[in-house]
Amino acid sequence: MSALALIADDEAEVARILVAYLEREGLRTVRAENGQVALDLHQSLRPDIVILDVKMPKADGYEVLAAIRRRGDTPVIMVTALDEDLDKLSALRIGADDYVTKPFNPLEVVARVKAVLRRSQGRTGDALLRVGPLEIDPQAHAAAVESPGGRTRLDLTATEFRILVHMARTPSRAFTRAELIDACLPEGNTLERTIDTHASNIRRKLHAAGAEGFFEGVRGIGYRLVQVP
Repeated sequence: MSALALIADDEAEVARILVAYLEREGLRTVRAENGQVALDLHQSLRPDIVILDVKMPKADGYEVLAAIRRRGDTPVIMVTALDEDLDKLSALRIGADDYVTKPFNPLEVVARVKAVLRRSQGRTGDALLRVGPLEIDPQAHAAAVESPGGRTRLDLTATEFRILVHMARTPSRAFTRAELIDACLPEGNTLERTIDTHASNIRRKLHAAGAEGFFEGVRGIGYRLVQVP
């Protein structure tokens, strides 16, 4: 069965255009006209991806995104008329996988949707990865930290998971921000400092799970996973 995209946008014409272009590419779609309906449909239908407008009645996009992240790692692309770096970084900090700004080219949105789906679904055949206290199962899309206090599952967004998987395949190597963008983020105009936002989230979650200092920054380069016993 083809992937299901939930389009959460209160502008009927924008939603209609997205539905038409996505369905032309073979995706199934469902529309939510406000934030509460988006949350209800996400809960009941479990879509493969959510295209989420920031400004919506009843619950705005940031509230919906935060609730989706508390539930799991459904890929989310934010759509906003706010072409401000702070708004984009706020969306990424909460857990968005990508963002586009209005007015947009529908073909670009389709390309980003397909890229996010490809990265979130194209993991079959990957072997279990172990680096220090970190264990990653790419097929199950699961990651956990083993510590003296026990085993703690990491609640990662789709993008955070891709970054960890990519880095865990060659542990101890320092990755530049540009390399991580090319390998782990959808096509488009992505700012290098968005990697810093994702890295900060990953580091915080690892620290909370007992793996402090495992994910480290490399001055002037980017980030690496430290090979610890």
